[in-house]
Amino acid sequence: MTFTPLPSLSRRDAATAVLAAKKRLGLSWATIAESVGQSTEWSTSALLGQQPLSEKQAAAAGNVLELDEAVVEALQLPPVRGVDAVDTSEPIVYRLQEAIQVYGSTISELIREEFGDGIMSAIDFELDFERVPDPKGDRVKLTLSGKFLSYRVW
Repeated sequence: MTFTPLPSLSRRDAATAVLAAKKRLGLSWATIAESVGQSTEWSTSALLGQQPLSEKQAAAAGNVLELDEAVVEALQLPPVRGVDAVDTSEPIVYRLQEAIQVYGSTISELIREEFGDGIMSAIDFELDFERVPDPKGDRVKLTLSGKFLSYRVW
């Protein structure tokens, strides 16, 4: 039996390397996602460390981003999710939190009224991002689509 050492880089280190390579090469997330073979939104999340990447997907991203083998290996480590993985002081993240603070109870009530007692899954989930032209200034349109999961009674 042979011992294979763990990569010396973490998923966060890999995300930092991805961001640096993206900037250095002038690539868009859409171009990188095309090489990974998934949506732009999912691929961006994966390359920032919050989704699992297969060996094939990590290698494809590594190829387009000209990443070294250690970074490609680190991209295959388990995802890092949750509050610790996100800088909540970053202005866009903060504004999304603010939107949930203002509209969270409304969203909860409307989901309950339409579907019943349950939650929107963040596991069986899709995100879509769109720029919407507007004469008063372009708008950001986010679509969050999660499977409805009813609470179980036992």
